[in-house]
Amino acid sequence: MKSPEELLRVAERLTAVEEIECVTPDLNGIPRGKTMTVEGFLSGRRLQMARGVLLQCLMGGYPPTRFYGGDDSDLALRADPRQIHILPWSETPRALAICDALEIDGSPCALSTRGLLRQVLAEYATLGLTPVVATELEFYVFAAHPDPREPFQPPLGLDGRREIGASAFSVASSHGLRPFFAEVYQGMAALGLPRDTFMHEMGTSQFEINFPHGDALQLADQTFLFKHLLREVALRHGLLAVCMAKPLGGVPGSSMHLHQSLVDEAGRNVFSAADGEPTAAFAQFIGGLQAALVELTLLMAPNVNSYHRLAQPYASPNNACWAYDNRAAGLRIPASSAADRRVENRLPGADANPYLALAASLGAGLFGLVEGLQPTLPVAGAFAVPEALRLPTSMNEALHGLQRSVLARELFGEAFVDGYLASKTLELDSFLEEISPWERRLLAQV
Repeated sequence: MKSPEELLRVAERLTAVEEIECVTPDLNGIPRGKTMTVEGFLSGRRLQMARGVLLQCLMGGYPPTRFYGGDDSDLALRADPRQIHILPWSETPRALAICDALEIDGSPCALSTRGLLRQVLAEYATLGLTPVVATELEFYVFAAHPDPREPFQPPLGLDGRREIGASAFSVASSHGLRPFFAEVYQGMAALGLPRDTFMHEMGTSQFEINFPHGDALQLADQTFLFKHLLREVALRHGLLAVCMAKPLGGVPGSSMHLHQSLVDEAGRNVFSAADGEPTAAFAQFIGGLQAALVELTLLMAPNVNSYHRLAQPYASPNNACWAYDNRAAGLRIPASSAADRRVENRLPGADANPYLALAASLGAGLFGLVEGLQPTLPVAGAFAVPEALRLPTSMNEALHGLQRSVLARELFGEAFVDGYLASKTLELDSFLEEISPWERRLLAQV
């Protein structure tokens, strides 16, 4: 925040608040930052944080300091005045501000995923184009889970039983989660998070929320805030909300589908011509996604668990084929009017960082526009996936794909790609150090 007018507007909303959580997404989309007094926040005091925090691994460690500067110098966290919210779940009045991570001199930080999305959107702006996006986020709600060695379980329903997976698209209240969702909806209203549709998905105790389409940065912020709200409210109800890509075996994984279109300066959808037919820009956007998704998979499927979902492609296509209204294709064109023509990227999992997933998907589409790339023919019905359009089915394969990617370095810079790879390699190495129950159960007899 800079202007006195912005400070005054924020101060009026924070009169009863003592503390404010100043957070920015790390590479995994986890909120990282500091809590400061409202007085300090409103005084404009600069808030600083160690650069390496943006590359923190899921285990809590960091890659070598050469990936974020040998001195691990500070970044500045600058609040976005549009994203300052009173936290409805907090026992004491408390607020949260989504911040941009900047260099001390105010320039963008190369390691900030929010900054990377801003960068891609700025490139579209130079072409006179604005992306319009929507996210569909799936998640599971489980009973409290103190022992990670045991599988997740659905909560006890009102009938005293646990759901067994026959409730897809049901609107019944037998799962007993109405009070939880009522508080989720209240929290969304308090945070200014719009919701379009909500439903019980196909998995056991799996749900999906759809956000209305809009500005890409705002949608990333909304998805980021919703995931934070979801976990906090679940804890208040003795539940565990999980956005893993594949928390249970034998049932569908959780995705974060991205719906994308582009509008010109007059607000017209450039994917449709005046006669309602698809345009060259529509084809080129798809062509860019097809050319780039294989090498950018790790940015949208970022964890070991992500590949349990992609290796078993039931409702989770592991391909870069495109099709009209065919859920077996990784790039689906939903049935719609010409004005609403859009491309649905079905690759990202619910575990993806929404800023990074959108930056990668829109960046791939931008690549197609700039290079004038042409897509393959659309597929239909049951189809065989060409080898060139088959996505990685292991984190190791995806790591190597990103390492070789020239496009990723052009879009996001050497510093980010190298730091991201270093952190994800540490996470994969940590996973491989552990022995799973499957191995102990079946391989002891070998």
